[in-house]
Amino acid sequence: MRVEIADAAGMEEFGRDLGARLRAGDLLILAGPLGAGKTTLTRGIGAGLGVRGPVQSPTFVLARTHPSLVGGAPLVHVDAYRLGSAELVEDLDLDFAGSVVVVEWGEGLLDGVSESWLEVGIERPRGAGEAPDAAQSADGLDDADAEFLGVDEPRIVSLRGFGPRWADTAYADPR
Repeated sequence: MRVEIADAAGMEEFGRDLGARLRAGDLLILAGPLGAGKTTLTRGIGAGLGVRGPVQSPTFVLARTHPSLVGGAPLVHVDAYRLGSAELVEDLDLDFAGSVVVVEWGEGLLDGVSESWLEVGIERPRGAGEAPDAAQSADGLDDADAEFLGVDEPRIVSLRGFGPRWADTAYADPR
């Protein structure tokens, strides 16, 4: 399934709709470049699940657990960018069975963790939006990349579900 999302608000709304369909045991692996909207999507997923927020990037803590405020599954939000191996992900001792687990930068690090998972790829066509003010630039990036990160522009979201959990859904991998 491929969906075009117009802006950050649309990405969060898409996440909210997706989150309302998720349940304990669901694993989502998010892929996309820096600034693609992975955390924005996860913030929406958290809202759809009814978890305690705020949902922010777990870059420096690696994983955050957001308990449910409505009696549902908690959200475990992982940033695997700094984790170089599946063993390091395993060391986090995540509750895959009892939570909805969303892993940013998790491609290739979660093989065998679950019989079902949802891959979410986010593409960000460069140049589709307006450039931000210089004050929005991020430290440590060259000017062109820093300006690009602050642009609120369309994204293409691709979802592919693998395993029995996703077999009879719109997200099922067509292969």
